[in-house]
Amino acid sequence: MLKPQDNDLLCRVEGDAPMGGIMRGVWLPACMSEEVAEADGAPVKSRLVGEDLVVFRDTRGALGVLDEHCPHRGASLALGRNEACGLRCLYHGWKFDVQGAVVDMASEPATSPLRQNLRHRAYPVREAGGFVWVWLGDPEAIAPFEAPAWAPTPTTNISIVKMHAACNWAQVLEGSIDSAHSSSLHSTNMPAARVTGSTAREGAWLRPSDDKAPRLEIEQTAFGFHYAALRRPLVAPERFNYVRTTLFIAPFTVLIPPNDRYKLAQMLVPIDDVNTMFYWIAWHETGGIGQDEWRAFCHATPGVDLDENWRKRRNADNRYGQDRAAMQRGDFTGIQGIPAQDMAMWESMGPIADRTREHLGSSDLAILQFRRQMIEAARRFQDKGLPFAAGQDRPALVDLASFEGLAPKAADWRTLVSATIADKMPAL
Repeated sequence: MLKPQDNDLLCRVEGDAPMGGIMRGVWLPACMSEEVAEADGAPVKSRLVGEDLVVFRDTRGALGVLDEHCPHRGASLALGRNEACGLRCLYHGWKFDVQGAVVDMASEPATSPLRQNLRHRAYPVREAGGFVWVWLGDPEAIAPFEAPAWAPTPTTNISIVKMHAACNWAQVLEGSIDSAHSSSLHSTNMPAARVTGSTAREGAWLRPSDDKAPRLEIEQTAFGFHYAALRRPLVAPERFNYVRTTLFIAPFTVLIPPNDRYKLAQMLVPIDDVNTMFYWIAWHETGGIGQDEWRAFCHATPGVDLDENWRKRRNADNRYGQDRAAMQRGDFTGIQGIPAQDMAMWESMGPIADRTREHLGSSDLAILQFRRQMIEAARRFQDKGLPFAAGQDRPALVDLASFEGLAPKAADWRTLVSATIADKMPAL
């Protein structure tokens, strides 16, 4: 369990909260590229660590991220006109380009000093891996931008689920790094079968183990930490472990175990103290899964499962659409879609989970490691203004990978990649 003051250090990101300072020291995803794909298209609202932003693509295709509120009277620029290389406020016609420079002030005379002296707050922006990234930190200390793990090549196939979570970012992230829960919560979507690795089928991922109590081994790294969940497989348990490795890339990214069709990552991005944007990315350099198919599998299709603000139509107000009759027929949760199953658990803990009441076990070692590292980072930032301590030897993000499958019991999980053990798999 955590003391209340440590829980606040871990969870709170608004204002001058140390964890918010850590978040501002990395590039943050403001929105998906598809949301602002059209030049002069509708601007998009984004909220990160308690700050309201507007994202738009101008006539030339350049991206801009501005403070959402017009510097004149504070009206929302997300309602504005995106036209002729600038975003125009509807209230009095003030217009700003992607750099925040004043393009026009319809309500002011041509001689107004405001035209020459005023600049609206604009943020550095990059685009990669299906996302628009923004830098909210010190403009004099911008970190070099690096492509995310799911963009190893320009032609990598990337599909993204986006969903709002009505709770704090840390309890969402703890769910992402918790390998043990998948054996119970997602057991209908991940049923045990005599396979040698996670095998994607329509509506389900077959997995080679019915072991619900994994043994965890953890190693701290320059990027955060990684760990293995070791289970007893259904096939040749005397010779093999079923291994699932998970990587926590500080401060909010997780590479989770893949299946035979695509690799998987999640970003758990703090909107503010009590709201999180959940992104689930499926990718593969040559194969993968299409965007529509991925969202349908996750029951996260915009306009069907989600409203225009990426909020779930099956939510706490309607018990996440839970079907008790389906549960009696064998569906474990009665809730459609892996993300909604997770959301039901995370959100039911409350806006910020009370960690003083927990009773953690051996399957929670990764949770404990995450809390230790991030609370230490928050204290270091609070005392000295230092960001998360990523080592100089950190590998490139595109070189990081998670693993899942059967591996000989003598194998070191830290070195496992699928190609190295494929010839040692048992015949079925």
